Amino acid sequence: MTSHQSTQTMKPATAAKKLGVYLEATPAEFQEGVVSRTELNALQAEPPAWLVELRRNGPHPRPVVASKLGVSIAGLARGGVTEALTTEQIEALKQDNPEWLQKERATQAEVRKEAVRIKEKQAEKAQKDAQKRS
Repeated sequence: MTSHQSTQTMKPATAAKKLGVYLEATPAEFQEGVVSRTELNALQAEPPAWLVELRRNGPHPRPVVASKLGVSIAGLARGGVTEALTTEQIEALKQDNPEWLQKERATQAEVRKEAVRIKEKQAEKAQKDAQKRS
């Protein structure tokens, strides 16, 4: 029996998300077609010039902007950033370091600390449970 494997495809928006780029800034042929898993892998392995340029200079989608600023996506929204930003705009925001950005970075740092604390507590509990079973 032979197995027939169909080509797995995705919408351009999904592919752009996986590539970490802003869909509206991609070439028209990318936006209008579908992307196969093979094509996505090829784009990731050997990115064309347009993809390298978008990743370097943007505009970047909100998850990338949030990551580069060290805040959450919700933090971006609270700070009034709702559009894609270029690398230059992100750097300008870092230089200006507005109050909302300082606050959101502090909030994000607290969230990370709490996540580490919870993970350590769970590991401790798992270790105690394992000792009880031994």
